[in-house]
Amino acid sequence: MTILSVLKGQAKQLKQHTLTVYFAARDPRTPMIVRGLALFVAAYAFSPIDLIPDFIPVIGYLDDLLLIPLGLALVIRFTPPEVLVSAREQAKKTLNWPVSYVTAGFFVLLWLLALWFFCYWIVGIV
Repeated sequence: MTILSVLKGQAKQLKQHTLTVYFAARDPRTPMIVRGLALFVAAYAFSPIDLIPDFIPVIGYLDDLLLIPLGLALVIRFTPPEVLVSAREQAKKTLNWPVSYVTAGFFVLLWLLALWFFCYWIVGIV
């Protein structure tokens, strides 16, 4: 096995865990605090915007390497087992769906638009 294939496998596994957490957050059997944490972790993991930008050497990737796995571990630990089983099944089904680059572009455009409105609001206040 090459390092690249190992990394691809781990990235796919991380994506599956993140989807599992997302589906667990949508389940009404999950406690409310865990649902909030799960939505935050899933949104942060799938968002192209990071707490610390990736272009900052070393520190830029620490948030991805620490915050996401810790958040996933917390959510999985406090989620009821029957909810996790159901969420894992949904995540496996979802991973087999085709990728839509048009939809991805739409969401990037939405984030950029939200960023523009935020900057406009900040400049308008000052």
